[in-house]
This record gives sequence, C-alpha cells and structure tokens, in this order.
Amino acid sequence: MTPEAQLMAYAEEVLAADHSGHGLDHIKRVVATVKTLLAQTPAANPRVAIAAATLHDTYDDKLVADVAVAKAQTGKALTAAGYADEEQQAIFAIIDHMSFKANLAGHQPLTLTGQLVQDADRLDAIGAIGIARALMYGGAHARRLYDPAVPPRRALDATSYRDATSTTIDHFYEKLLKLKDQMNTEAAKTLAAGRQQVMLDYLAEFKAEWQGER
Repeated sequence: MTPEAQLMAYAEEVLAADHSGHGLDHIKRVVATVKTLLAQTPAANPRVAIAAATLHDTYDDKLVADVAVAKAQTGKALTAAGYADEEQQAIFAIIDHMSFKANLAGHQPLTLTGQLVQDADRLDAIGAIGIARALMYGGAHARRLYDPAVPPRRALDATSYRDATSTTIDHFYEKLLKLKDQMNTEAAKTLAAGRQQVMLDYLAEFKAEWQGER
C-alpha cells in the first residue's frame, strides 16, 4: 500500500461515521482538487500537500472528542506511512492554521503548499457541493434552517462561530460567501467565482420561495 493510500485508509477509519459533510467523500474531493492545483503550482510540495489534505479533519475539534489524543494518533499514522519528522511538522502546521475558525482572530500565515490545501478545502465548502454540505451540517446539529427575523452576525470569534442559534442560511453570509475573496491561488479564485454565483442564485431562489413569491 502506498503512503497516500495508507493515510486515506486512516482518514476513512476516523471519519467513517460522519454525517455532517466531513466524511471520506469530502476528503477525496479535497485531495482531488489539491492535485489539480498542484499541476499549476510546481513550487509546492505534493507529498506534504496531499497528506495534509487527506488528514485535515482527523483531529478537528468539531469532529473528535479529544483533539490532543486525535492529533497524536494522526502523528502515529504519518509515522507508520513513512513521513519524516520534518514532513510531519509541515503537515501539522498546515492543518492547524488553515481553517476559517483558526483565522477569525487574525490571518494565519501558510506556505505555498499550505495555501493550496486551504484553497481546496474552501472550494469544497462553496458552490453546489457547499450548499449540500451546509444543509447536512445544519441537519446533523439540529440547526434551524432559516429565520428572516434573525439577521446574520456581522462579527464572529472562535467562541461564537459555532453557536447553534445561528441558522443554516445565516451560515452562507457569515462564512461561505466570504470564502471567494479569501482564496490564495489564481486557479482557486477562478473556480470560486463560478461557485459563488451558484450560491447567490440558490439564496435568491430560496428566499423567493420562502416568501411565497415563486
């Protein structure tokens, strides 16, 4: 089994029971997008990028009970797959600093390799797939779908980010629609523009139907 396959098998083991939009299908799409971006960015490190993309949700605090224990297990998986200490440090630095939540208190610097992984993960959060994942996450966490009387929050911090009082439709305005302008690479910016329009069209249709206009 190749190192890449070993890490994918570990990610599948950790995320097999996920029903919030962070399952293995998400991981495979992010890895595929990373490979697309790598083809246009020869200066990035493919081995580190693919590993970080594969493992980026294996110790996410919204998915695991104990982040420290889960991170240690991820380290063991990397060691078993033959990743050196220096590579592991680079992989963990990407995972620890790439999320939207991690950047709420201020921009977290990433290497070019890390920027590719961040772009790929964010691309999977927008567009048609992003809409579906937002609905999955909201359903899994018993969030209300929409309440026109409750406006989206203008300011978020790490504590309030996942406040269950926010609705799924609010999440588009609080996070998803902001991601297009936060892409790092030109290739990702191009892809994000089309996906942004898909979300804007969906929200316009959603609100028209909600109000009985269509």
